[in-house]
Amino acid sequence: MIIIVTGTPGTGKTKIAKLIAKKFKCKYIDLYKIIKKYKLIEGYDKKRKTKIVDEKKLAKKVIEVIKNNKNLVIDGHLSHYIPRKYVDLCIVTKCNIKVLKRRLGKRNYSKEKIRENLDAEIFDVILNEAIEREHKVFIIDTTKKFKLLAKSAFSS
Repeated sequence: MIIIVTGTPGTGKTKIAKLIAKKFKCKYIDLYKIIKKYKLIEGYDKKRKTKIVDEKKLAKKVIEVIKNNKNLVIDGHLSHYIPRKYVDLCIVTKCNIKVLKRRLGKRNYSKEKIRENLDAEIFDVILNEAIEREHKVFIIDTTKKFKLLAKSAFSS
């Protein structure tokens, strides 16, 4: 089973992905480590203070990883760019805006970067992109503390 976990930065992707990987004995993959390992950063957007990643090259590298593994949980806010045919389930993490603002502030994000991410969450940018790419989407609200109880949602 290949599960991708995506969402706006700060919404709890990593925590969810690691819980799922542990619970279902899957290999955990940090998408950013693949980006760094294969040098998929094309540049830097000074205005947005963010690295620019080639999503097509990223998807191609991740497909190679998927082909060599059966049970993966892939964590990253760009994971929904992996083509649908390689993914069994796309989990989108969501979070209350006030809580998200606090989380991003703790990461020392600039006011502009916090605003950009809050806007992305308000307008469901990542959720809509995942749906547009025809992923089978499951939404998890990470606003409050949680435990992975929805076993039936992940087992087939």
